[in-house]
Amino acid sequence: MKTVVVLSDTHRNLAPLDKISRVLAECDYIIHLGDMVSDAREISKMYPEKTYVIAGNNDFYGGESEIVLDIEQRRVFACHGHRFGVKHGTADLVAAAKERGCDIALYGHTHESDVHEEEGVLVVNPGCMTYYTPAPSYCYLVIVGKKAVATVVEVR
Repeated sequence: MKTVVVLSDTHRNLAPLDKISRVLAECDYIIHLGDMVSDAREISKMYPEKTYVIAGNNDFYGGESEIVLDIEQRRVFACHGHRFGVKHGTADLVAAAKERGCDIALYGHTHESDVHEEEGVLVVNPGCMTYYTPAPSYCYLVIVGKKAVATVVEVR
């Protein structure tokens, strides 16, 4: 069993990260999907061995444009989402994940949480961790073998 904390769009608002510090400490992977890479760098200072940093459309220095991770028996594609037009749907994101042999696709950018299955791909947006949303949130993803369960958690 592996646990993954998926964050996105923190936009220099680190206070919610303090509220989930125990979760960050105990999980196996932390994936920050961009907007702001500088926030993700703060996390990676504490957990360099398990933090993955993706660049968003507001990030100009640092971060990967996308990554692919093999976790348990699942293959995870992670990106910010802006290059795949996610504000107009997730079809292009799903196609990109499938092209890379992935069956989980993580994205941000829209500031709205989303968990659904599309064409055999588990599609997950953790939402936003800032004042840009009425309900700041992250995703807690649990992967056991081939099974994956994504839960969006509000941060109060």
